[in-house]
Amino acid sequence: VQLQASGGGLVQAGGSLRLSCAASGRGFSGWNMGWFRRAPGKEREFVAVIRWNGDSTYYASSVRGRFAISRDNAKNTVYLQMASVKPEDTAVYYCAADRSASTMAAVEYRHDTWGQGTQLTVSS
Repeated sequence: VQLQASGGGLVQAGGSLRLSCAASGRGFSGWNMGWFRRAPGKEREFVAVIRWNGDSTYYASSVRGRFAISRDNAKNTVYLQMASVKPEDTAVYYCAADRSASTMAAVEYRHDTWGQGTQLTVSS
């Protein structure tokens, strides 16, 4: 199983961008999927998570109302739509899979497979 994140780049504050994460291998439609990020000099932190069937999501308070996580199980892909981005959103963004078949969780240890990360830089 591999996860490939893409879509990062340089965006002006207030702008929008969509990240994608494509999964290879079988089983994607049964996994809860999360997005995490690591800002320069900081620990990696939770951003958003979506249930395996897409009917439930949860966000960090810092992004709630600005970011939206979604998925297309037919394409084995999870998305993070980011709007009204701020300089403090600058980070490497990672997608991650929780293959435990349990309730979705906003913690790293529940996610056992990680993508390589994609850089978002927000200019002020």
